Amino acid sequence: MPKTLRSLAALLTLLALPLTAQQQSAAPPPDWDAHITRVLERFQVPGAAVAIVKDGQVVMAKGYGLKALGGSDSVDAHTRFGIASNTKIITATALALLVDEGKVQWDAPVVRYLPWFAMHDPWVTRELTVRDLLVHRSGLGLGAGDLLWWPPSTYNRREIVERLRYIKPNTSFRSAYAYDNVLYGVAAEVIEAVSGQSWEAFVKRRILDPVGMTESDVRFPGVDSVANLALTHAEVNDTVRVVPPFVGDNVNPAGGVMSGAADMAKWMIVQLDSGKVAGSARLYSANSASQLWRIITPLGTGPGPAGFEHLGPQFNGYALGMGVRDYRGTKLLTHGGGLPGYVSVVAMIPSQRLGIVVLTNAETSALAPIMYHALDHYLGVDSIPDYLDYDAARERNRRVLTQAAAARDTASRPSLPMASYAGTYRDAWYGDIVIGEEAGKLVLRFSRTPLLVGDMEHWQHDSYVVRWHDRTLRADAYITFALNPDGTIAQARMAPTSPAVDFSFDFQDLELVRIP
Repeated sequence: MPKTLRSLAALLTLLALPLTAQQQSAAPPPDWDAHITRVLERFQVPGAAVAIVKDGQVVMAKGYGLKALGGSDSVDAHTRFGIASNTKIITATALALLVDEGKVQWDAPVVRYLPWFAMHDPWVTRELTVRDLLVHRSGLGLGAGDLLWWPPSTYNRREIVERLRYIKPNTSFRSAYAYDNVLYGVAAEVIEAVSGQSWEAFVKRRILDPVGMTESDVRFPGVDSVANLALTHAEVNDTVRVVPPFVGDNVNPAGGVMSGAADMAKWMIVQLDSGKVAGSARLYSANSASQLWRIITPLGTGPGPAGFEHLGPQFNGYALGMGVRDYRGTKLLTHGGGLPGYVSVVAMIPSQRLGIVVLTNAETSALAPIMYHALDHYLGVDSIPDYLDYDAARERNRRVLTQAAAARDTASRPSLPMASYAGTYRDAWYGDIVIGEEAGKLVLRFSRTPLLVGDMEHWQHDSYVVRWHDRTLRADAYITFALNPDGTIAQARMAPTSPAVDFSFDFQDLELVRIP
């Protein structure tokens, strides 16, 4: 072989080596299926769907387990799950499309687009920007206002947004991070006001359709309308069982999208390619891509869990619908999602053009062992153990209940006769709750939330425990009455009985004034 040809052959061989290595590195961990099966069994998860994308290609999209506990239908790559708060980046992207068109500005005040909008503080109303709607720094407390739609209420989206003016802030404006959902409802109102389309129509036509997410929905479907649907499960009284989903359009902008592994793989590829879709077309501009991933609200840093302190982030913050931090020295974009019966996670490493999504049909801690196992594999490091101490939170919750029962003054009695506690109580932002005397006991009803009906059991002094008739809510609450000097009831306050109660049951934010 002539020297020139030998040199060319050698060069081609060298060029081929990185490609071969790239192809090898794109494969999932060698024990991937066995690992996922083991994790699902460990955490009693009926079913899951998992996808990995790398370098613009789908490495795998696959289902594991069952769509419904006790059934025979298996999960596959097309089975739809609620992605819950992983919807938030989709809402942020919808706004980015309008920014690209010059119809919205990130740092314009919300009142420019919604003149009727107001927060509790007039100054915040004037200063709150479109960007502020997405980054959890408005001054609202954790989950503030969620009871307006969680569980499903009779309020519509506009009514919910109009009631935000009555919610008192928990911190000063832009001074602290506190995760919220209701401001994503405001974002949906901005989208509708500017585009003339509902959030649902805009997202489907401008995002899901162009990306090719033909097997995704913008709202939870009826069980009979989608054959390939994962049912919702949760642990109730220490037993995993099917639970009813929360169905209602108010949740959609913050957490309503339904999707499967195959479609979520398409979505991650578009994000990792800075908004590019098939060919040279773009869903959104490169500038919008950088805006979506830029940290706006800083979060805390510190060591990782015991034994893994070195894995703690050196930077950590919230961008537009996405968390941004470092993991093992590389930038990681991640977000979790949770609704009754569904939990999901999306993780992307832009420098590796790597994305991982895990969708489950149970409220579970199984996501982290799956996600980190994949991340560590592609980063070429030894994986953390399969299971950290995820049972610790359960034990802490049980300890809180045990300690509360031990401290209870069982000899105490209410200050007033039972009938004196009955009546209507009004909160400025939620509305009315009604306490009635029924069959010799007190029953509490949230006037705008049909599921929130429960029996009141005396706890101690002038405090009661409300045990909801629907036990799948898993959200029992204390209600405590304060008396006027003349012995009449002035107001009542509520609080969850356990830290295990989802933060969206923001009972503690209610200030219930007795209505004469």
